[in-house]
Amino acid sequence: MPIPQPADVSRRQLASVLLAGATLLLVVHGLGRFYYTPLLPYLVQDGQLDTGQGAAVATWNYLGYLMGALLAVRWHRVDHIRRLLPLALVVHALTTLAQTQAGDVTLLSTLRWLNGVANGVVFVQAPALILEWLALRNRASASGLVYLGVGGGLLLSATLVASTDGLTGPDRWWPAALLSVPLSWWACRQLLLLAAPAVSRDHRELPPARGRLVDRASLALFASYASAGLGYILPMTFLPLLAQTQLKPGAWLVDGSWLVVALATIPSVWLWNTIGARLGDRLALCANYLVQLLGALAAVTLPPTLGLVLCAALVGGTFVGTVLLTQRLGRALHPHQGPRLSAALIALYGLAQMAGPWLAKQWIGQGGSLDTAFWIGVLALAWGLMFAALVPRPESWRRHG
Repeated sequence: MPIPQPADVSRRQLASVLLAGATLLLVVHGLGRFYYTPLLPYLVQDGQLDTGQGAAVATWNYLGYLMGALLAVRWHRVDHIRRLLPLALVVHALTTLAQTQAGDVTLLSTLRWLNGVANGVVFVQAPALILEWLALRNRASASGLVYLGVGGGLLLSATLVASTDGLTGPDRWWPAALLSVPLSWWACRQLLLLAAPAVSRDHRELPPARGRLVDRASLALFASYASAGLGYILPMTFLPLLAQTQLKPGAWLVDGSWLVVALATIPSVWLWNTIGARLGDRLALCANYLVQLLGALAAVTLPPTLGLVLCAALVGGTFVGTVLLTQRLGRALHPHQGPRLSAALIALYGLAQMAGPWLAKQWIGQGGSLDTAFWIGVLALAWGLMFAALVPRPESWRRHG
């Protein structure tokens, strides 16, 4: 087939495509996955769930995310994306609507699992389709801006949940359901109109992947990324609930902690991208883990108000940067195995973050508290920092590895 030549793209086109991608991530991550986090204290307060059941429901959602990411890795071509992406968004919309009627824990767990599958598919495929389109126009460096939708989604979820005081139980899902449908329809329609070929320039320009996927360099990166998945997910799942258990009723941090997370997340993509460009992705990743570790430590060692605010700001301001820097560092270590390495990292991250709420549930079931369960995240992030420091410099690894 003929090789498409790079095409010009106007600022308006670029903004429209990035906005569509960011909107999809806002929908599936903000109104899907992380809407549950600030909502959980209210569901407990309403008597629909207890703390252990809340952790179990979260685990089912993360299992769905892992399965969805694996589906997206298996069907990764552009023609696959054009079919699977709309289907995943339909599943997201239907399950979010059904959650408004799910008073039973088993039914809610099933719906959260299916919603997680849709989230995993969209979170992998939407940025991949946009990157393909941008690469053909020599604008691939702008692709990371899609992840601004994650921060926007967290901010929107915090605002919507705080406005559900007049609702109880399953009815609290209605704001997310009503917004998901029109936003999904508009954004998906924009992306499916993109003129991206089924074969990418990147795939033609790179030689076939060969060699081992796991070696001394990538093993350390895999280990650090698994630790990140386990370490960040506890604050990102239970921080508002922790605020509810530590503070007086009506304290602003029950809702406000998630708002702090959202506000810290929004500029974090640009921040860590800039730090990585100046210091190198390896050193930037180590700094990222250190800041994130200090945030998790603050929640369990400092007075509640100060600790919760610092945890929300430092973890919220780093977790997207961890993803960005790790993916880029992996490609720098093994330039000809980028797609394989990225797929493996996504799957491992999903598996590790699924383990976090499950471990918290087991700990609480054995008589432990939610406060002490946060030490699981602290230890995981300490491991992540250690393994990140063991990742070799990409330039020296390629020269001598």
